[in-house]
Amino acid sequence: MTTLDPAADHTYVNGGRPLEPLRALRAFRRLIADKEDTTQVFEIMEALTGSSVPWGLNRLLKTPGGARLAYERIELNERLNDAAWLDQFAEGTVGAAYREFMRGEGLSAEGLAMQSREVRKEIEAKNLYAWYARRMRDVHDIWHVLTGYGRDALGEACVVSFSHAQTRSLGFAFIGFGAAQEIRREARSVPARRAVLEAWRHGKSAEWLPAQDYEALFAEPLDQARKRLKIRRPAVYRSVPAEVRAGLKLRAA
Repeated sequence: MTTLDPAADHTYVNGGRPLEPLRALRAFRRLIADKEDTTQVFEIMEALTGSSVPWGLNRLLKTPGGARLAYERIELNERLNDAAWLDQFAEGTVGAAYREFMRGEGLSAEGLAMQSREVRKEIEAKNLYAWYARRMRDVHDIWHVLTGYGRDALGEACVVSFSHAQTRSLGFAFIGFGAAQEIRREARSVPARRAVLEAWRHGKSAEWLPAQDYEALFAEPLDQARKRLKIRRPAVYRSVPAEVRAGLKLRAA
């Protein structure tokens, strides 16, 4: 299969752009001061995207069914914001678990999308690279559900570490291991570094999630989906009591 050339598309999102570690560091400091300031996550991802988007898109096109997904260009954000579509999924399915997760946390897929557009408006460009970048943005909370990591500080550090193993985006690794270090400074008894390392290993051993047909996946029983996708139980993360995880507050350096 022919490899895509980012230079052939002038609207390509962050194609092969140089890394900006100082920009990422400044954004990370703002993030640890307020972990709800999700805009800083996109600042970090923008600074450290590198070649992860063309790498991921080229891999997608080489997977069974991946070319079909790229041809159809289903916008996950539109599906995930459709309440009627989400309500159709029976209890115990991936779709139902996602629905309960989002509503329980007071989240919306569009809220995440809006924050991403504040940092990089070109993510809405009409090309395959931008579509793939949007897809990786929109699966974040789905991966929370599939992996079993919560939205507490340790859970977020773990899910982005898992995501680095899946996507090769250095932004995820920077956030995950940086957050683990900050958590350790706050609560040395919490095995944060072991938890994020375990999450990264689970991301390496799992099936490649970017190639999943998420519309079909949502109808699948959650336990069955985790088994099929080889997503392992987050033992180290779960070893930390829920009340301790909930009480973790990242501090500014």
